[in-house]
Amino acid sequence: MRLANKVAIVSGAASGMGAATARRFAKEGAKVVIADMLEGEGKIVAGEIENAGGTAVYMALNVTDEANWAKVVADTVALYGRLDILVNNAGIAPDNLAENVREQDFDLTLQINLKGTFFASQAAGRVMIAQKSGRIINMSSQAGFAALPTESVYCMTKAGIAHLTKCLAVEWGKYNITVNAVAPTFIFTPGTAEALADAAFRADVVERIAALHRIGDPMDVAGAVVFLASPAASLITGHTLLIDGGWTAR
Repeated sequence: MRLANKVAIVSGAASGMGAATARRFAKEGAKVVIADMLEGEGKIVAGEIENAGGTAVYMALNVTDEANWAKVVADTVALYGRLDILVNNAGIAPDNLAENVREQDFDLTLQINLKGTFFASQAAGRVMIAQKSGRIINMSSQAGFAALPTESVYCMTKAGIAHLTKCLAVEWGKYNITVNAVAPTFIFTPGTAEALADAAFRADVVERIAALHRIGDPMDVAGAVVFLASPAASLITGHTLLIDGGWTAR
C-alpha cells in the first residue's frame, strides 16, 4: 500500500472527486480526515471507509474560514500525531455570462476556490515545515488552461490555483514538501450532473474531449492524486497534471 500509515486531510470529501480520493487513500493505507460542511454525507463516507477496513473520521469544515482550517489541522495532528497529505478539493463553479456576474458570486467563488486553498495550505504547511515533510495536492481544472464561456470567474480561480501551486512549491521545497495540482476535465459528479443531463451539452463536451471522447469518472482523478501523494512522485513539485482526455491538446 503506497500510503501506508500516512495521514491525509481531503476537503470537500463528502461527495464526488473528494469522496473518491478519500476512498482511494484509505485503500492505499492512509488515515483519512473527511473535511466538509455536509455532515451527514461526510459521516457516511467515513463510515463506508471504516466498514471496508480503513481508517477515517469526519470533521466539519467551512473552507472559507481560516480559523476553522487551523482547527481541523490541529485536531488531525492531535488525533493521529502528524499530517502528511493535504488535498484541497473543495470548490464551486457558478455559471454565468461575464456581463451578468454579481459581486457576491464573484467574492464567494474566490473565497472558496482561492482563499480556501491558500489558508488550508498555510495551516497544513506550518505542520509540514516542522515535520520537514509533506505533500499538498490542489484542485485546479482544465478551465485554468482553456477559456470556458460563462465560466470566467471559475477559470480565473483555477488558473490562480495552478500558479499558487508553483509559488508554494518553490517556497517550501527546502522543507521536503511537494506542492502539485491536478486539472480535470468534466467529471461525473453531483456538481456536473445537471449540466451533463442536457444531451446537446453532453455531446459537445464529449466532442471537445478531443482524444478519448469520454467524460471522466471521479476515480480517474483520484488515481492521479494518489500518485502525486505517493513516493513515486517524490521529485515532482510545482506541476499541474492535466486530466482532460485531450481537451487542451486540440
